[in-house]
Amino acid sequence: MKKAELIKAASGTFNKFGLKLKKHSPEILIVAGVVGTVASAVMACRATTKVGTIIDKTKEDIDHIHDCMSDESLIGEYSQEDGKKDLTIVYVQTGVKIAKLYAPAVILGILSITSIITSNNILRKRNVAIAAACAAAEKGFKDYRKRVVERFGEEVDRELKHNIRPKDFEEVIVDENGKEKKAKNTVNIADPNVTSDYSRFFDDGCAGWEKDSEYNLMFLRAQQQYANDLLISRGHLFLNEVYDMLGIPRTKAGQVVGWLYDTKNPVGDNYVDFGIYDVNRERSRDFVNGYERTILLDFNVDGNIWTLL
Repeated sequence: MKKAELIKAASGTFNKFGLKLKKHSPEILIVAGVVGTVASAVMACRATTKVGTIIDKTKEDIDHIHDCMSDESLIGEYSQEDGKKDLTIVYVQTGVKIAKLYAPAVILGILSITSIITSNNILRKRNVAIAAACAAAEKGFKDYRKRVVERFGEEVDRELKHNIRPKDFEEVIVDENGKEKKAKNTVNIADPNVTSDYSRFFDDGCAGWEKDSEYNLMFLRAQQQYANDLLISRGHLFLNEVYDMLGIPRTKAGQVVGWLYDTKNPVGDNYVDFGIYDVNRERSRDFVNGYERTILLDFNVDGNIWTLL
């Protein structure tokens, strides 16, 4: 029983190790390829230092053959044809010696390049698989929202997306007689915690941000217009490019997520929106009205545009 448990434990450990090895195989292969390439270059340099000895020996043998071919006393024993055959043998032997000298470096270099190419192929296949999975999930979500709109309408879809809830508050109003009285009012407020993974704050850490709220609003509107101009002129725009405009650090997702512009077959809104004028967000209203200098930007990206191209 103990032996079986030991074998089972060893098997489990081996399988976990194999899985980790497979997971990190691209990194292992790329490191091995780089190290192997450097090592092959060093080996080639070392082999070059030994080539001189082979060349000198070859030159000595060739000179000796030429001397024999030109020696009239050896005409009967050593003909011109014999000399040509010996020269051919010397050249072949020299080539073989040089090939053997450089063979380890060449073989290691080929293996290193193969390792790098294999690593790239593994990563490419994984990226394709990830992109396909993301595209399937995104399509499923869009189909779900489409069914919600068809059954309950766009207003319900918008309320569910932003978690919009009615909020009651009291305000003091002045009637026509100049008397103040309290009145209850209800407004729809979006949940500030419900934002996309691509939302970012525009604050004092961003390029263009100033302590003037009106300037910040003007700057964001200008950058949003510039982003739309780029989208229309190029037909695509990545989220990281918009982050760059605002001085926001790039993200991994921003390398593939963005917008596409296609008037015939639109895949999204066909425009870039920073979410500045989202009336359902109280902080957005305060920013537009000049009460806040910082705003949470919620970008209306179309999704992974690599899979949509």
